[in-house]
Amino acid sequence: MIRAGVIGTGSLGRNHARILTEIPSVQAAGFVDANDAIAAGIESTLKIKCYDSVAALAKDVDCAVVATPTTTHFEVATELLNAGCDVLVEKPITSTVEEAQRLIDLAAQKSRIVQVGHVERYNPAITAVADLVHGTRYFEAERLGVFVPRSLDIDVLLDLMIHDLNLVLSLLPGEVVEIRAVGVPALTDKVDITNVRLQMANGAVANLTASRVSQERVRKQRFFGSDFYYSVDTKEQEVKGFKLTNGVIQPVSVSVEKKEPLRAELEAFLQCVEQRTRPTVSAEDWLAAVELALRIGAAIEDSVRSFKA
Repeated sequence: MIRAGVIGTGSLGRNHARILTEIPSVQAAGFVDANDAIAAGIESTLKIKCYDSVAALAKDVDCAVVATPTTTHFEVATELLNAGCDVLVEKPITSTVEEAQRLIDLAAQKSRIVQVGHVERYNPAITAVADLVHGTRYFEAERLGVFVPRSLDIDVLLDLMIHDLNLVLSLLPGEVVEIRAVGVPALTDKVDITNVRLQMANGAVANLTASRVSQERVRKQRFFGSDFYYSVDTKEQEVKGFKLTNGVIQPVSVSVEKKEPLRAELEAFLQCVEQRTRPTVSAEDWLAAVELALRIGAAIEDSVRSFKA
C-alpha cells in the first residue's frame, strides 16, 4: 500500500488530503501545516496525523503532495526529493524557471517522479477526446473566472491560461512559430485579461482567451480538424462531437465518465508512483508551458508599446 502525505492544507491541500483518505489503495499517513487551527480541524475531520515538519513526514511516506504557497514549493519539494519521496507539486511548481530546472535535475538524479498539478489535463472530458483530436488545425479555448483574491502574485497567463498552453503543447504537436497577443490589467497591476493567437509550425492555429475578472466561470475548448469538430466543456464534463463522413456531417457520441478532476489527477499520480511511469503532466511539461507563457508575456508587452490611442 502506497503511503502518502500532504504538505499545506489550505483550500486545495485540504481537498488533496480528503481524497487520499478516500482511496482504498492508499494509506494517508498525515500532513504538515504551520497553522495550528487548520491543523486541528484537519486532524478532527479526516482523522489523520499532523506532523511537525516536512522531514518528519518524509520518513513515513513514499510520496507527497505539495500544496503550500508557491514561494515555498522549491524548498519543500527539494527536501522531499532528497528524502526519497515522489512529489506532486501544485502549479506553479516553482517561483522561477531556474528553480523548476533544478527540481527536474534533482528528480532525475534521485530517480524520483515529479508531477505538476495541472488538474484540467486530467479532466475526464479532456481525457475522453485526447486520442480523437489528432490532426487538429484550429484550437479554441475560453477560460473565464470570477475575481478571487488569490494567486495575485502572478498574471492570468500563469494563473489560468497555463492550462490551455499545456493542452496546446500536448495535443497540437510541433513548435510555436508565431505569437500574437494582447492583455490588460483590470483589478490588479498584472495582466488579468488576455487573448492569444499561436501559429504552429505545421500550420495549425490556437486562439486562447483567459480572464479572471469575468461575471461567470467558463471552461470550454473546441477542436477543429479537416473532418471533425469536438466541443469540450470541462466545467460540466461534457463533449459534443461531429464528423464528416462521405460528405455528410454526423454526430459522434463521446462517452465521458464523470469524476472529480482532482481525484483523477491524484489517482494518476499514485499509478505513476506504483508503476514508475512518466506523469501526463511532468515538471518538464510544466516548464515548456511556462516558457511559452513568458514568450506570450513579452508579446503582450510589445503590443502595449505599439498601441496608439
